[in-house]
Amino acid sequence: MNSPLTTLSHELADVVEKSAKSVVAINARWRFPASGVLWRPGVIVTADHTIKREDDIHVTLPDGRSVGATIAGRDSGTDLAVLRIDEAVGGIEANDPSPPKVGNLVLAIGRSTGDGARAAMGIVSTVAGPSRTWRGGMLDNLIKLDVSLYPGLSGAAVVDTAGAIHGIATSGLSRFAALLIPTSTIHRTVEELLRTGRVARGYMGIGLQSIPVPANLREKNKIDNENGVIVLSVQPQGPAEKAGVVLGDILLTINAKPVQDIDDVQQALAAAAIGNTLAVTLLHGGERAERSIVIEERPRRQE
Repeated sequence: MNSPLTTLSHELADVVEKSAKSVVAINARWRFPASGVLWRPGVIVTADHTIKREDDIHVTLPDGRSVGATIAGRDSGTDLAVLRIDEAVGGIEANDPSPPKVGNLVLAIGRSTGDGARAAMGIVSTVAGPSRTWRGGMLDNLIKLDVSLYPGLSGAAVVDTAGAIHGIATSGLSRFAALLIPTSTIHRTVEELLRTGRVARGYMGIGLQSIPVPANLREKNKIDNENGVIVLSVQPQGPAEKAGVVLGDILLTINAKPVQDIDDVQQALAAAAIGNTLAVTLLHGGERAERSIVIEERPRRQE
């Protein structure tokens, strides 16, 4: 009679074997390939940071064949890239399962060019709500994995012990832990990338840092904010510069809502469509002032 551990071992091996049928190796960088998932026939999803060249991209399919691929679109904000191949193969059953729970076992299943399927096992270490990445994208859930992403496992499918895919793994959005890009985020981003080739995001063209507002300035200008965000850099010819924002200005409100930290600014920016105008109250030279900033699309070179 098999022990429970032996039974579990066989079941995990079966999950890897089944899931690997939808996992490919992507040769788009020097030294070693990355992994990717056949999201639908002819469409592959992978981690954007692993794509280091635009041309001469080759994909190793589950059956061992190597085929050429082209970039359909990429978004560094969510670290997602979409490739197209002429082969109408694949298509993983990628519904939107409920987020895993902290402590759940997960497998990262990737592929190498010559050695076939690869797998790493770990647990879910953090599950939180929607989270903005340091690159400006929005993940539907912040899910950290205690999984070792060996070279080539970024872009790997992340599945639970029943074989349900929860998204893909990436090491490109955090220095300290592997992250799971959820299937819901992937579905939304893939649709936009296939349609337009990019994800358009608004920007103001300023670098900011949260600071306390000096008591004398609060009293002088009748300001309620204890904190604001100071402008540390201004993009030449960017939206903020066009509106008259300069280095040292302290943002206090956006559209009449208090700005206490950078997250407040990002939330206001995310809610504003490109072309919208944000009404900004700020301290300029120690005096209260108003500015109107017209949101523009972030230049692609900054993506």
